[in-house]
Amino acid sequence: MTARQAERRRAARMRGLRGLLVVLVACAVGLFFLIVPFRALLPARALPPRGEGEMRLHFLSVGQGDCTIVEFPDGDALVVDGGDGSFAANDALVRYLKGLDVSSLTLIATHADADHYAGLTEVLRVFGAEQVYLPVIASSESAYRRFLDAVEQEGCRVDTLVRYDVIARPSGAYAVCISPHAAGETDENEASVALFLYYEGVRILLSSDMSAVRERALLAELSLTDAIFDSGEYAVRLRDIDLLKVAHHGSAGASCAEWLTYLSPAAAVISCGAGNSYRHPSQDTLARLAQVGADVYRTDACGNVLVTVSGGGMTVTFA
Repeated sequence: MTARQAERRRAARMRGLRGLLVVLVACAVGLFFLIVPFRALLPARALPPRGEGEMRLHFLSVGQGDCTIVEFPDGDALVVDGGDGSFAANDALVRYLKGLDVSSLTLIATHADADHYAGLTEVLRVFGAEQVYLPVIASSESAYRRFLDAVEQEGCRVDTLVRYDVIARPSGAYAVCISPHAAGETDENEASVALFLYYEGVRILLSSDMSAVRERALLAELSLTDAIFDSGEYAVRLRDIDLLKVAHHGSAGASCAEWLTYLSPAAAVISCGAGNSYRHPSQDTLARLAQVGADVYRTDACGNVLVTVSGGGMTVTFA
């Protein structure tokens, strides 16, 4: 073998070793991200720390989707919906949760529309959860199947939320489900979870995607007594509430005049995407909110809306 042939053989061997090294590194990286979701490496969003004894609600700007984080005074958090699962929405949600650095998570998928539940799959992959509340009506979509697979893989407690179910915290904060009913639900949006929150005299209603049909049904029950939705020691008072999470992204088919008149919210938050094809929020809905004197905060215009509850009052800022 000549010297030139030997040199060519050594060069070929080195190229083979470099190729093998590249393959091994690629496999190692792939295995790493199979075990550790890449979003776990994202930097945390810089957020102001929660003060002692405060409850905070974070209405996240996740495009044309819904995501509300309830940060309880004891440091645990309730994630009510998680956005549509898009790349940008998932990044924003993961970074925000990392910035909050909560002690444990409970997840609620209010109903089986992808713009509400899809992002919760990534939350489970990155953070896990103590408990997950599933919708009372499931979906046949592949994204919903992936969500259920993530729930099963996490091995957390699973339940549904129906009327009179309570999530109570040691701080005295609590949430009561006022809708849907325990049985007989057939419409996905009407069966979405409506959640009443209470802390230190401040009353909040998260409406999800129910329409004026369900609102009027609830009003008919409230006409019997304002205490119709009380659950044991946990009182639900909806008249003249402090804050309303407006139903169905401000759709014209929700937030009917009678319902808003009864609630008379001091403030209202609308979750919607800038320039969305549905033209949410509807001008009719905005007019009805103005009629009852509510201060309106929109995620498409304000970004993330942060509501801090403390000392019997609340303040609204942006994060």
